[in-house]
Amino acid sequence: MDPQPAARAGLAMLLRTEPGLVPVGAANGADDGIELVARLRPEVVLLEQHLSDGDGVSMCRRLKALPDSPLVILYTADDDAGLPLLARVAGADGLVDKSATPRELFEAIRVVARGGSALPPLDREHMDAASHLIEPEDLALLAMLVDGTSTGDVADTLRLDQRKVGRRVERLLGRLRARPTATV
Repeated sequence: MDPQPAARAGLAMLLRTEPGLVPVGAANGADDGIELVARLRPEVVLLEQHLSDGDGVSMCRRLKALPDSPLVILYTADDDAGLPLLARVAGADGLVDKSATPRELFEAIRVVARGGSALPPLDREHMDAASHLIEPEDLALLAMLVDGTSTGDVADTLRLDQRKVGRRVERLLGRLRARPTATV
């Protein structure tokens, strides 16, 4: 999903050149994307961070909440140093910079499709800064999400219903997004 038609067309053409990768659709925003994913049921979704009607992190959360949710790779030119952490909290399976080579993009798609992670490592500074931005009661939640624990398992561990976990994740994302740029 990308709001720029030329970017969507170019990406689809690029993906068609790689054996085994078959683009099944393209959307320009969150609303179009949800409908398209529900209808086509792709295995992997490439998702731009800046959509015409939202952002990729929020869209990732929406996609991951769907029954039989797709695997999601945030594919962006956004140089936000906090994006790897936000991607993990949102449940993304990968994060690829648009400046990556086609080979790197293809490899990330394949790794994610096989059940692996294509998320960059988090550094200690970002985790420390994030831990100071959130409520103490959300530290365990943050740790589980960063570790890739499913929402269902988080709910079971914290003895909360999944709706409450979802609200806490949204609150957590809000606090992490509001961070000072130089801190995280």
